[in-house]
Amino acid sequence: MRRAILFSALLLWSWTGLGQTPTPPASDSRIYDIVEAVSAERIEADIRKLAGFGTRHTMSETESDTRGIGAARRWIQSELETISEACGGCLEVFTQKNLVPAEGTRLTEDTWVVNVVAVLPGATDPNRYLIMSGDIDSRASDNTDAAIDAPGANDNASGMAGTIEAARVLSKYRFPASIVFAGLSGEEQGLFGGRHMAQVANEEGWNIEGVLNNDMIGNIEGIDGVVENNTFRVFSEGTPATETEDQRRSRRFTGGEVDGPSRQLARYVARITDQYIPNLDAVMIYRLDRFGRGGHHRPFNDLGFPGVRIMETHENYTRQHQTLREEGGIRYGDVIEGVNFEYAAKLTGVNAATLAALAWAPAPPTSVLIGGAVRPSTTLTWDAVDPPPAGYKIYWRATTAPQWTHSRYVGNVTEYTLTNVIIDNYFFGVASVGEDGHESPVVFPAGVSRRR
Repeated sequence: MRRAILFSALLLWSWTGLGQTPTPPASDSRIYDIVEAVSAERIEADIRKLAGFGTRHTMSETESDTRGIGAARRWIQSELETISEACGGCLEVFTQKNLVPAEGTRLTEDTWVVNVVAVLPGATDPNRYLIMSGDIDSRASDNTDAAIDAPGANDNASGMAGTIEAARVLSKYRFPASIVFAGLSGEEQGLFGGRHMAQVANEEGWNIEGVLNNDMIGNIEGIDGVVENNTFRVFSEGTPATETEDQRRSRRFTGGEVDGPSRQLARYVARITDQYIPNLDAVMIYRLDRFGRGGHHRPFNDLGFPGVRIMETHENYTRQHQTLREEGGIRYGDVIEGVNFEYAAKLTGVNAATLAALAWAPAPPTSVLIGGAVRPSTTLTWDAVDPPPAGYKIYWRATTAPQWTHSRYVGNVTEYTLTNVIIDNYFFGVASVGEDGHESPVVFPAGVSRRR
């Protein structure tokens, strides 16, 4: 008994006497509950409803209550308002309108592009924003044909339904940071909805820490014949489009070609998936989007905001952007039969878990600097986060490793030296850690510390 008491006393002394605190917990049971709360049945019902509008083409009918993009966006707004009513008005639901001229675009007439947005305001730091988006619009083979049927069951009723379902689940919780659930329009004609929302956010000074763009999250049968439901892809750019020439020049000598904020967000998605969702793996794609193609995270990236695309691993091009028909024994068209609702629910769970972890985490550290040239150790410094987190964690990995492989919780300090870890052989980063163990994305050093 005395030995046990002595051991406990020594353990307490090691935490307090040396100015350190206990390491925060490694997981949060609430995240498991969030993942389990996602309903494939509700997602199926929402996808069927959206596909049932016949077409959601950007230039399609806006007056009808049963057909066209106008009916679809009014229904989405109604669903989000119903979710808000169930949580006592916790969501701020509104639309964003932008008149896009036809000249110089894929539109054949001047068109109002309307986004539907719901914000779950942060309790203590509401100007920190995490965004999940899906696309409202659909199209057939002819991108200018607004009258023909284009159900868009997977592209992108699946992403829109996932966004609505995430709002249902996460509206039952409260977070320090704000979470945005967005239905974006005009994607097929030029990313107009995302471009407008990103511009508004930039003008209003939103501190966007991450955008999760969901575009096609329901197909498991690939054009290559592969059927797979236990992986998904995360697309991310390696470095910010807004970096300066000085930053690019510095990166040439210090590294970081695959360590921009969007790539760190992608790694975060993969880590949360590994931790909380069994039998599902994120496939990291080191590219802004699919080859020569685009999605609604790009307008946010264009303005310097971190953002990634989350989507199925195996696409089926006979179901994308296709007029409904049968040719050569092949059925073309994006119809309900091509959607796997359980898979869409899995990927919705990825989003919900990631959003919750980010929104419960403290803000990322800023002004992260590094030093250690021709020294036996590496020193990192950073500015303190306000409000103060429980502490910080340093990450490092071999320069060829795709994911962070080593980490050390260093407590609530703003400088730390990794003894006998040579700066030449690794890449490094720092994350903030909350009392409940939630971490910010890792921040790659922005430059060389003058202190070391």
